[in-house]
Amino acid sequence: MGFDPQSLKYDANGLIPAIAQEAATGEVLMMAWMNAESLARTLATGQVTYWSRSRQAFWAKGESSGHVQKLVELRVDCDRDCLLMLVEQAGPACHTNRRSCFYTAVRGGEEVEILTPMVE
Repeated sequence: MGFDPQSLKYDANGLIPAIAQEAATGEVLMMAWMNAESLARTLATGQVTYWSRSRQAFWAKGESSGHVQKLVELRVDCDRDCLLMLVEQAGPACHTNRRSCFYTAVRGGEEVEILTPMVE
């Protein structure tokens, strides 16, 4: 059975949340938005491409920073309204130069920074 990006459930803006996870370690790296075209580009090229809501433009991860995400496997959740992308991440995934965008934990009612920026 072939995969059709149009078969997914997009929100009113034509977007679907996409979670990027490091394929080798299971580390959750980031969450961003995709539309049917950015997903089709990702599948065609193997380089993860998102839809930037702020710029209203396609965003090939790492196009300016070099911190690209190579798609290893795409997974679709049971409701078909969220994507999980297993990726090979080059360098940091977060624009703050951290490995993951999830660098703040809430512990004992306090916010704690658990990841520092990567040195390159």
